[in-house]
Amino acid sequence: MSKSAQEAYDEILAHIKQQGGAFSKWYCGITENINNRLHGDHKVPEKEHWFIHRKCVSDEAARAVEKAFLEHGCDGGDGGGDNDAVHVYAYLKTSITEP
Repeated sequence: MSKSAQEAYDEILAHIKQQGGAFSKWYCGITENINNRLHGDHKVPEKEHWFIHRKCVSDEAARAVEKAFLEHGCDGGDGGGDNDAVHVYAYLKTSITEP
Protein backbone atom coordinates (compact mmCIF):
# COMPACT_ATOMS: atom_id res chain seq x y z
CA MET A 1 0.00 0.00 0.00
CA SER A 2 1.34 3.39 -0.95
CA LYS A 3 1.78 5.99 1.77
CA SER A 4 1.37 9.74 1.81
CA ALA A 5 4.51 11.74 2.52
CA GLN A 6 3.33 12.37 6.09
CA GLU A 7 2.56 8.70 6.75
CA ALA A 8 5.92 7.56 5.39
CA TYR A 9 7.75 10.28 7.33
CA ASP A 10 6.00 9.40 10.60
CA GLU A 11 6.71 5.68 10.26
CA ILE A 12 10.38 6.16 9.35
CA LEU A 13 10.85 8.71 12.14
CA ALA A 14 9.35 6.31 14.69
CA HIS A 15 11.70 3.56 13.50
CA ILE A 16 14.78 5.76 13.78
CA LYS A 17 13.72 6.95 17.24
CA GLN A 18 13.17 3.35 18.33
CA GLN A 19 16.80 2.59 17.46
CA GLY A 20 17.82 5.59 19.54
CA GLY A 21 20.83 6.78 17.57
CA ALA A 22 21.64 10.12 16.02
CA PHE A 23 20.24 11.00 12.59
CA SER A 24 23.83 11.33 11.32
CA LYS A 25 24.25 7.56 11.76
CA TRP A 26 21.46 6.91 9.25
CA TYR A 27 21.38 7.05 5.46
CA CYS A 28 18.19 8.07 3.64
CA GLY A 29 17.40 7.81 -0.05
CA ILE A 30 14.80 7.13 -2.72
CA THR A 31 14.71 4.52 -5.43
CA GLU A 32 12.61 2.77 -8.04
CA ASN A 33 13.88 -0.71 -7.04
CA ILE A 34 14.10 -1.04 -3.27
CA ASN A 35 15.72 -4.49 -3.13
CA ASN A 36 18.50 -3.68 -5.61
CA ARG A 37 19.26 -0.33 -4.03
CA LEU A 38 18.97 -1.20 -0.34
CA HIS A 39 20.31 -4.74 -0.23
CA GLY A 40 22.44 -4.68 -3.39
CA ASP A 41 24.04 -1.25 -3.76
CA HIS A 42 24.08 -0.35 -0.05
CA LYS A 43 24.76 -3.93 1.16
CA VAL A 44 22.19 -3.68 3.96
CA PRO A 45 21.53 -7.18 5.36
CA GLU A 46 17.94 -8.37 4.91
CA LYS A 47 17.76 -9.61 8.51
CA GLU A 48 18.96 -8.40 11.89
CA HIS A 49 19.77 -4.86 10.75
CA TRP A 50 18.07 -1.51 11.35
CA PHE A 51 16.39 -0.40 8.12
CA ILE A 52 12.97 0.68 6.91
CA HIS A 53 11.37 1.51 3.58
CA ARG A 54 8.00 2.78 2.51
CA LYS A 55 6.38 3.07 -0.91
CA CYS A 56 4.97 6.56 -1.39
CA VAL A 57 2.07 7.66 -3.58
CA SER A 58 4.45 9.55 -5.90
CA ASP A 59 8.07 10.43 -6.48
CA GLU A 60 7.27 13.92 -5.16
CA ALA A 61 6.10 12.43 -1.86
CA ALA A 62 9.20 10.24 -1.64
CA ARG A 63 11.44 13.25 -2.35
CA ALA A 64 9.70 15.30 0.36
CA VAL A 65 10.32 12.56 2.93
CA GLU A 66 13.95 12.18 1.83
CA LYS A 67 14.48 15.95 2.03
CA ALA A 68 13.05 16.09 5.56
CA PHE A 69 15.44 13.41 6.80
CA LEU A 70 18.42 14.99 5.08
CA GLU A 71 17.50 18.23 6.87
CA HIS A 72 17.43 16.28 10.17
CA GLY A 73 21.05 15.28 9.47
CA CYS A 74 20.76 11.88 7.81
CA ASP A 75 23.44 11.01 5.27
CA GLY A 76 22.42 10.87 1.61
CA GLY A 77 21.93 13.20 -1.29
CA ASP A 78 18.90 14.69 -2.93
CA GLY A 79 18.22 14.84 -6.63
CA GLY A 80 18.58 11.13 -7.37
CA GLY A 81 16.06 8.84 -8.99
CA ASP A 82 13.47 9.56 -11.63
CA ASN A 83 9.67 9.69 -11.76
CA ASP A 84 9.53 6.00 -10.80
CA ALA A 85 11.53 6.53 -7.57
CA VAL A 86 8.58 6.19 -5.20
CA HIS A 87 10.32 4.15 -2.48
CA VAL A 88 11.96 6.04 0.37
CA TYR A 89 14.33 4.15 2.64
CA ALA A 90 16.57 4.65 5.64
CA TYR A 91 19.15 2.41 7.23
CA LEU A 92 21.62 2.53 10.07
CA LYS A 93 25.13 2.85 8.65
CA THR A 94 27.57 0.23 9.90
CA SER A 95 30.94 -1.19 8.87
CA ILE A 96 29.18 -3.59 6.46
CA THR A 97 26.96 -1.07 4.65
CA GLU A 98 27.87 1.18 1.70
CA PRO A 99 28.21 3.86 2.94
